[in-house]
Amino acid sequence: MSQLKVTQIRSGIGTKPKHRGSLRALGLRGIGQSNVLPDRPEIRGMIARVPHLVKVEEVNE
Repeated sequence: MSQLKVTQIRSGIGTKPKHRGSLRALGLRGIGQSNVLPDRPEIRGMIARVPHLVKVEEVNE
């Protein structure tokens, strides 16, 4: 199963509450922090809500 490495590249300060909630649900708390998550539709949906705040890379393990 492929995985996604999600890295926060911009601050969530000043964004909508739903955007901040998506960042928190992705396990991101600050700029430069990364998290490896499974490639599932729920995760893709959260990433689609905040594409301007995160960078996504595919990780094959």
